[in-house]
Amino acid sequence: MEFDVLIVGGGPAGLSAAIRLKQINADINVCLIEKGSEIGAHILSGAVMDPRAITELIPDWKEKGAPLSTEVTRDRVTLLTEYGFVDIPNLVTPGCMLNEGNYIISLGQVCRWLGEQAESLGVEIYPGFAGAEVLYDEKGAVRGVATGDMGLGRDGKPGPHHQPGMELVAKYTLFAEGCRGHLGKMLEAKFNLRAECDPQTYGIGVKELWEVQPDQFEKGLVFHSTGWPLKSDTYGGAFMYHYGENLVSIGLVVGLGYNNPYLSPFEEMQRLKLHPQIAPIFKGAKRLAYGARALAAGGLQSMPKLTFPGGALIGDDAGFLVGSRIKGSHSAIKSGMLVAEATAAALAAERSADELTAYPELFRNSWLYDELYTARNFKPYMAKGLWLGSLMFGIDQTILRGRAPWTLPNHADHSKLKPAAECAQITYPKPDGVLTFDRLSSVFLSNTNHEEEQPCHLQLKDTSVPIATNLALYDAPEQRYCPAGVYEIVRDEQGNNPRLQINAQNCVHCKTCDIKDPTQNINWVVPQGGEGPIYQQM
Repeated sequence: MEFDVLIVGGGPAGLSAAIRLKQINADINVCLIEKGSEIGAHILSGAVMDPRAITELIPDWKEKGAPLSTEVTRDRVTLLTEYGFVDIPNLVTPGCMLNEGNYIISLGQVCRWLGEQAESLGVEIYPGFAGAEVLYDEKGAVRGVATGDMGLGRDGKPGPHHQPGMELVAKYTLFAEGCRGHLGKMLEAKFNLRAECDPQTYGIGVKELWEVQPDQFEKGLVFHSTGWPLKSDTYGGAFMYHYGENLVSIGLVVGLGYNNPYLSPFEEMQRLKLHPQIAPIFKGAKRLAYGARALAAGGLQSMPKLTFPGGALIGDDAGFLVGSRIKGSHSAIKSGMLVAEATAAALAAERSADELTAYPELFRNSWLYDELYTARNFKPYMAKGLWLGSLMFGIDQTILRGRAPWTLPNHADHSKLKPAAECAQITYPKPDGVLTFDRLSSVFLSNTNHEEEQPCHLQLKDTSVPIATNLALYDAPEQRYCPAGVYEIVRDEQGNNPRLQINAQNCVHCKTCDIKDPTQNINWVVPQGGEGPIYQQM
């Protein structure tokens, strides 16, 4: 199938690119594929949205019924200790962390609405199609993608219900797969897109959605905390957003540069809910949904080159998230708009398969670049620890206004783990099934499903490494950093002969294993299209 423009990924970046292309020229033939079973199925975010970009894209979004209905009414920024708290006055909180004029949203619902707008403009959208392979022309330029085969057996051979994938080719292909995109990672390697940037750094966000009692609900409240349950040397923070009708989303973001292999982001999130400031909110409440997703937080200095012959990276595939603001949806939308303008101009000039050099130029001259520039030292400062990092970033924002004459470097997260022998074990409380839960009951709420009789999409480059290195040196940290119980060390009846068991059916596509594995031995590839989680309101 041939198109003018092919977009891989149905998140805010990909959908905004599709919409903007059609706004510029309705005759551009645009196709968007999404590996989830429907638009929004794999979308997970906090989320508080700055409406600046969506207003530029669709000025009458209110009249068109966009699901931005809960405006922020109050910011609360808190330092948690194990049993207490200190509220930080808004007057001394960096302005980038305040949310006046923003909206608490379900990003999945916003993406479903954006999908409707795109389809109304004539964009062809195909959910359930996973881009499995990048296609190149005879000159080495990207010419499209191939979707994955359906109905393969565990041995990779066609089964009785086999359906071969198809080639989708285009003059330009835009990659909007989200954080740690499978194809984006391939493109970075092939075109050496990271030759002049720092390593990307990441966090994992673990989130739950609850329906709380009316007397515990404050519509429009945005709560952010730092400190407990994480130690001061571990970057991270919690959020709690009140929106809709008695809905509260609660989550914990843990920077994946942590060094203790015994740390479990999932268990830290469960422990968070036991804090005296938080537990009362969920008394008599009902947990509705669960999910987890990695996020690219390195900022401007960790962004790869954005273009290559035949296409470009957009959204969190390139790392446009603004870490200091705890926001990425507005920047993803803006990146999609910028690449669309560059692509439409190239098509109007009857070009194809060259580099969209206008895209990085448009980015460099946009408000998005300015926002990322002023926030560029946030993650490197916070990597220095809670107290020193907060002090230095506060000075950077309030006195220097983000214009310091230096840019601090980022370092790869997988290189940060210390051997288990050098670290203290962490004891987590057992789940009570009321306020705190185990992984498997949580994954159940994510509606995750994979066909069992297919090749494992969590590939080991060397099958000996999990036991010989990860278990021996780090006590198999994959058992703890995975928020879905995918990785398990299994022994015989005598407790000997350990082996790594991969429960790929549980995978929520968060990509943490691909990022944090200390030997970079795990390679996440796409399973069959339409599989994975089905998030309804995340």
